[in-house]
Amino acid sequence: RIAAIPLFLVLLSSRLYNYTLLVFLIGGITDALDGPVARFTNQRTRLGAYLDPLADKLLIISSLVVLTLIDAVPAWLTILVLSRDVIVTLGYGTVYFVVEERMEIQPSTLGKINTFLLLLTITIVLVSLYDPNMIPSPLPSYLFLLSAVTTVISGLQYVYRGLVWFQERAPSLPRLS
Repeated sequence: RIAAIPLFLVLLSSRLYNYTLLVFLIGGITDALDGPVARFTNQRTRLGAYLDPLADKLLIISSLVVLTLIDAVPAWLTILVLSRDVIVTLGYGTVYFVVEERMEIQPSTLGKINTFLLLLTITIVLVSLYDPNMIPSPLPSYLFLLSAVTTVISGLQYVYRGLVWFQERAPSLPRLS
């Protein structure tokens, strides 16, 4: 899926929405299938556990950036999603260099819901770019708001979890209530 992202972005920026949507949907289908196939064939790997969410992040962020550049997604949503990911990544990076013990990163249920909503939002926007009559006009706006809310709340949840984990390993810091 990661290898398909450049093709997806070229098609999107070229406004070839039918092919863009096709590549995006194929990526979504392979994403949905790779987990169950890996479990069924007992082929789960540590690398796969890292690459799967990385592929989602790269696809979401790159899609939002290009969709913002072509005025299909509001800039505030893209900035919000990018900011959350930068804050969470910098927080993890800081903990990685300060504490000897490694923090296990587990996606929260809300984080998974947020990823689903962002992918759904991108899908709806792509469908509306392909054929504006297929999507009722208020739907993208509602999805933008819902995605923004889950982005903020899941970001706060990850920061809180990180701070609690860090404080448990650094007793000299003030405790969170």
